[in-house]
Amino acid sequence: MSAARSVRPALMMLAVYFLSTWAGVAAVQAQTGPVPDVSLSCDQPQPIDVYPGATRSSIINCRVENPTVHQEKVRITIQAGVLAVSGPASLTVGSGSEVAFQVSIRAELRAPEGQHQVSISAEVTMANGIPVTSDPTSYNIMAIIRQFSRLRVASEVAFLQLRPKVDYNLIFDVYNDGNAMDRFNIEVQNYDELNDEGFQLSIPLVSVEIESMAPPEKIRVQMRTPKNQGWTDKYFSLQFKATSEYSVRTEGIPNYQIQTMTVYIRGVYLPGFELIGTMMMTALAAAAFAGRTSRESDDESELVELDSRIF
Repeated sequence: MSAARSVRPALMMLAVYFLSTWAGVAAVQAQTGPVPDVSLSCDQPQPIDVYPGATRSSIINCRVENPTVHQEKVRITIQAGVLAVSGPASLTVGSGSEVAFQVSIRAELRAPEGQHQVSISAEVTMANGIPVTSDPTSYNIMAIIRQFSRLRVASEVAFLQLRPKVDYNLIFDVYNDGNAMDRFNIEVQNYDELNDEGFQLSIPLVSVEIESMAPPEKIRVQMRTPKNQGWTDKYFSLQFKATSEYSVRTEGIPNYQIQTMTVYIRGVYLPGFELIGTMMMTALAAAAFAGRTSRESDDESELVELDSRIF
């Protein structure tokens, strides 16, 4: 009996507390409507640059407005998928007031070009210091990761020694280190200079599309060395150039790479020298064959004479 008496005051206090809470919520609902309310709006952020050295971030400016006559505490929830985000967890908004806040979004280095949805929600959790339940208000925006151009050019050899009037295929590797597919224009930058020196150059592919971070595209430059009459002993520089078409079209500054190869031409060229050389080789081969036949005949004669002596 004494135990029941001791529990009764505690139960009465809990009942009074819940009744007061219910009365407060009822009073709030009577003044502000059945559900506490806020409105949320946000501005479209600037595109995010993700090239090496960029900040890789952007800011979303948002506003929460309280149309009621009571002070409200608002919970802020942010979802951005693969993007890293930071912003306030909650805000206190006065009656008929508006509070601005910012959400920072950040992408990975060299993140692929594209769009990502960012969802921001505001939900009233307290009105006049009393816990309440409300439906969240959401605002969706698109965060854009901007494309950037980046490329590398490499060659299998940096130095080459050849004779005059020789056909040779030069191989160059072009890499797309940007974050989206790009087209690269191909050329020999000092083509006119080499052409004046007697080189004949041809590029089967003058442009090529390469996926971001894909294996390099191998570009052939077909070359015939000069056939200037006489002796040649000279160094030449061939400058292979690849330029990002996206950089020219969008970035405003051409992004290109030049790979230089040294070509050393040493030897003699005379008109008709190839034919004369072929005839000389044929004559030498014929003379060697005739000499071998003559030696074999002499050896057979000696054997016959030796046999006749024996018998």
